[in-house]
Amino acid sequence: MTRVLYLYGGWPGHKPYDIADKWALPLFGELGFEVTETNDVFALDADLAGYDLIALNWNNALLSEGLSAAQEDSLLGAVEAGTGIAAWHGAAAAFRLSLKYHLLLGGSFLEHPAGEGVKYPYRVSIVDHTHEVTAGVQDFAVASEQYYMSVDPNNHVLAESTFTGEHLSWLDGRTIPQAWTRNWGRGRVFYSAVGHDLDDLQNPDVTRLCKQGFAWAARRSH
Repeated sequence: MTRVLYLYGGWPGHKPYDIADKWALPLFGELGFEVTETNDVFALDADLAGYDLIALNWNNALLSEGLSAAQEDSLLGAVEAGTGIAAWHGAAAAFRLSLKYHLLLGGSFLEHPAGEGVKYPYRVSIVDHTHEVTAGVQDFAVASEQYYMSVDPNNHVLAESTFTGEHLSWLDGRTIPQAWTRNWGRGRVFYSAVGHDLDDLQNPDVTRLCKQGFAWAARRSH
């Protein structure tokens, strides 16, 4: 059975506990995953190599939060050995002082031009329909925080969104990846930016994208 460490919590504005109960844990159940839940970042100090997937919905309360060197080594070492990473939304704004964490994840949140918590309408376009993570996923519209991010050019981009100049005129027409995959050693990483509110994640295309992303990222052999 696929063993998952699910780390969630932190800043309550991203509603991590509601999302866990009503979205993430049911999805893990549908996938047949065995889940260990934790709201303690010190869980990353442990030996993580026994997990097949680490799911991240930790949300920073402060921009000055980071991982210790020991936590970075534990996390990156486990992924290099084959443990997968599945993360969404606020995970790209977590642990802002840990450069290695963001190197692993493949991106870092910079801004939501429409404002924090604003249900701003935008579209997400699938750019690779051939990947198993995007199978059956259509372009979709959401009303949420549109994440403008710094993104590793070596990511395999699955979906992107285009910004208007409504809030920052110089961003008009600029596109930013919103979902991607990447490899770290023998481990796989999946990230999706959508998910400020529960109803964002419950969009059928978002749910399908993430469910397939979770399955793709998890270690394939034991």
